Amino acid sequence: MQKGVPVLTAQRRDLLLDRLRRDGRIVAKDLAAELGLSEDTVRRDLRDLAAAGLCQRVYGGALPASPAVGDLATRRDVAVDSKQRVAAAAARLVAPGSTVVLDGGTTALAVARALAPGLDATVVTHSPAVAASLVEHPRVEVVLLGGRIFKHSGVACGAAAVEAAERVSADVFLLGVTGVHPVAGLTTGDADEAAMKRALARRAADTYVLASAEKIGAASPFAVLPLADVAGVVTDVPADHPTLVDLAAAGVPLLHA
Repeated sequence: MQKGVPVLTAQRRDLLLDRLRRDGRIVAKDLAAELGLSEDTVRRDLRDLAAAGLCQRVYGGALPASPAVGDLATRRDVAVDSKQRVAAAAARLVAPGSTVVLDGGTTALAVARALAPGLDATVVTHSPAVAASLVEHPRVEVVLLGGRIFKHSGVACGAAAVEAAERVSADVFLLGVTGVHPVAGLTTGDADEAAMKRALARRAADTYVLASAEKIGAASPFAVLPLADVAGVVTDVPADHPTLVDLAAAGVPLLHA
């Protein structure tokens, strides 16, 4: 697309999405100068794309939107194989005799199912689905934290759940997020859910991020934790992926599934 050549709105937006896929971010000022457009035009297009769920707006531009922000039923069919690999690696972080806080969501549910049958440990969770999946595990003690159920993700959130979390002391927290990005950090799609995740992270000695492929390089509206606050990111994405290269350069420990 040549600078100064008029383009249709649909063409501009296709270009913006292509740049997001290629570069992992858009800086509105820079792209406007490159294309000979007004910065207001680029920002307006980004607003429309964000409203359609196709990008995540941030100060000065936009980042790729996470496909992991759908409801539980939708997420069950997203990156299934990747989640299984991440879950198997994360399950190995649960040491015999330890207490682990296990987040909600489809990857966390896969972790619960990947725990070794002979494992003797305590799992604390605010996800009824995760708790139910462990009821028949022969040696895992299950502690379910209660509160208002956020139906979109099937987890307890709100004041009662946060208060319950404050009585927990754990060795490890296996954290689920919808976005892992070197600029935006760790993000999710709901403010109350993000607050609950922070409350759980405060109660564990180490926090590891469950980062299946669809979450790498994506962002959602609400910050959970800075990357500097986690002990590692568990992912099966190749080490040469641009996001992982940036994370490694920033000193974020990466655990390859």
